Amino acid sequence: MIQLWDPDAFVEAPPHEFLAELRRTQPVYWQDMPNEPGFWAVLKHADLTAVAREPVLFSASEGGVVLENLDAAGLEGMRNMLLAMDPPRHVAYRRPLVPSFKAKVIGAMEGRIRAICTEILQQAREQGDVEFVHDVAAHLPTQVIGELVGLPREDWPRIQAWAERNTSGQDAEIVSDAEAEYGDANVNMAMYAIQLAAQRRAEPPREDLLSLILAGNFGNGPMSDVEFGSFFVQLITAANDTTKSMLSGGLLLLIEHPEQRAALRDDRSLIPDAVEEILRHANPLHYFRRTATADTTLRGVEIHAGDKVLMYYTSANRDEDVFVDPQAFDIRRHPNPQLSFGIGEHFCLGAHLARLEGRIFFEELLDTFPTFELTGEPRRVRSNLNNGLKELPVRLAA
Repeated sequence: MIQLWDPDAFVEAPPHEFLAELRRTQPVYWQDMPNEPGFWAVLKHADLTAVAREPVLFSASEGGVVLENLDAAGLEGMRNMLLAMDPPRHVAYRRPLVPSFKAKVIGAMEGRIRAICTEILQQAREQGDVEFVHDVAAHLPTQVIGELVGLPREDWPRIQAWAERNTSGQDAEIVSDAEAEYGDANVNMAMYAIQLAAQRRAEPPREDLLSLILAGNFGNGPMSDVEFGSFFVQLITAANDTTKSMLSGGLLLLIEHPEQRAALRDDRSLIPDAVEEILRHANPLHYFRRTATADTTLRGVEIHAGDKVLMYYTSANRDEDVFVDPQAFDIRRHPNPQLSFGIGEHFCLGAHLARLEGRIFFEELLDTFPTFELTGEPRRVRSNLNNGLKELPVRLAA
């Protein structure tokens, strides 16, 4: 029996057959865990949407957003992250940032994002054989968010390493590598943020997101240092690591589906829909957790106050009631109500940016390289949370 709490269950591939069977038989599924309470796995598209649209009943703050119960200090730190705030605090912290992430504002970044992509892919062209996850895919979101927020360029590599560690802490290879060089990623990133904020407060404001955040009113005035540290960790980690997963997972799908790749080469107008299908088929995160604040029912199942409730995007994105032939990768799929950006109050603030990065990246990739092929076996992150690759050896042929 597959155990959804076990990171090893996701190393080879997500257990899609198991999840499909559960959607048919136990769509709100109780999963026991060793050493702590188990959880309800919400597997259907409609049920996940219902949970996401009830942020008071299903709290992000009460127990945090990861499956494993955190100690008091860890939970308190997580509660200062936007993704783990409940209303009304979530609204107060999100509202000042929304204008910076609107489609029109993000669209104005297209020229700069394209220039970054061109530079990254030119470097890859000179290499030929690359480990795509870190040699190519990681660089785009790191540079884009670095410029958007206003982070010193010399700090970008360690910030990217911290971001990867924050979503891949169950993989001993990533943890040992990152900790050997950078130490505890979450704490170090938060401390870095606090020090950077102190430095920037002493300087004239700039036209970047960091100045906007530091000057913002988040309900009761500006953020405290501790609040800003945790807030920064989530903002940078989300912008870095999930986009890296989208780009590398997307390339692997195009390699595995040559007919779809050929269609994109013939008709670049298909790329926006291809990005949506990549997000559906290879969603960067398996789940987010909520905690029930009162007794309730979901699809006839009794859920009690205090129960963990996990919204499984990996399952909902392949719900047979919503998607025709859901296990197939189809760049012409339309409509495509994939849930990888979430839905409701916590819909991803950076969705427009991620979509723009994905579209431009794959346009430039197809323009730059007539062919690309695997030179070794892809390797996935060992994680029950992160649905990403840690190695993708490819040959990019000019």
